[in-house]
Amino acid sequence: MLTVRNLRKTFVTPQGSLEAIKDVSFQVEKGEIFGVIGFSGAGKSTLIRCLNRLEEPDSGQIFINGRDITLLAGQSLREARKKIGMIFQHFNLFDSRTVWKNISFPMEVARLPTREIAKRVEKLLEVVGLVDKADAYPAQLSGGQKQRVGIARALAMEPELLLIDEATSALDPLTTRSILKLLQDINRQSGVTVVLITHEMDVVRQICHRVAVMEEGRLVEMGDVQEVFNEPKSKTTQLFLQQMIFNSKENDKNSSSAGIERAFGARSGPCEGAVLIGEVNRYAG
Repeated sequence: MLTVRNLRKTFVTPQGSLEAIKDVSFQVEKGEIFGVIGFSGAGKSTLIRCLNRLEEPDSGQIFINGRDITLLAGQSLREARKKIGMIFQHFNLFDSRTVWKNISFPMEVARLPTREIAKRVEKLLEVVGLVDKADAYPAQLSGGQKQRVGIARALAMEPELLLIDEATSALDPLTTRSILKLLQDINRQSGVTVVLITHEMDVVRQICHRVAVMEEGRLVEMGDVQEVFNEPKSKTTQLFLQQMIFNSKENDKNSSSAGIERAFGARSGPCEGAVLIGEVNRYAG
């Protein structure tokens, strides 16, 4: 569904040139949730913004359903972007527009018929659980509710590809879990392909099928989440896993082994993150 080949991006700063993306290549299958994780400055935000040309790559190719969007311009690029939704870290809502009007905005820009807009907004309000907030303004919403509006808006044009830029980093743990479950449900029900970036390994664990680890503009490791968790190859991946173990140790000192397993989430098949559970059990023991 999405194929990225040899992507490069360099920024010119007063201190000199900064190569943010260095010959990055990867592929995402239709209906997959693909995570890109990295520490601050790894280049992941630049990468995801290149996927819809909010940032212009210097070179490389970005194929979406077989079409190289790096070759598009003007109206053809605008049409392609209609099928690419994006969820932002800080919501990016219009303060002067109600929840309803924030969700309807991209459809208004696309000049969809009024009845079609109303039909889609009503459906999306149900999907994100905000039917009772249709007439509220962003200032009247919690952080989690604002992000739900952002999710609904990103889905308004019925995208084939959904880009998620650190969507939960500004939210508390409980709200984060509810947002991740919502995104997972949307993926299962609609089949939309998702690419998300994060600096939180637990986000990857909860909803991603595969993950790529980014360091200094390069992808240093990539694979199924279970494989990467159980056999981390790069130093960066090992640091992320150590950080997650430490967080689990702090949060679950008095938990039983069963409680820890619940925190890591049981799946139908081999236990994901079994090595980590063993480590946390030793710390919590």
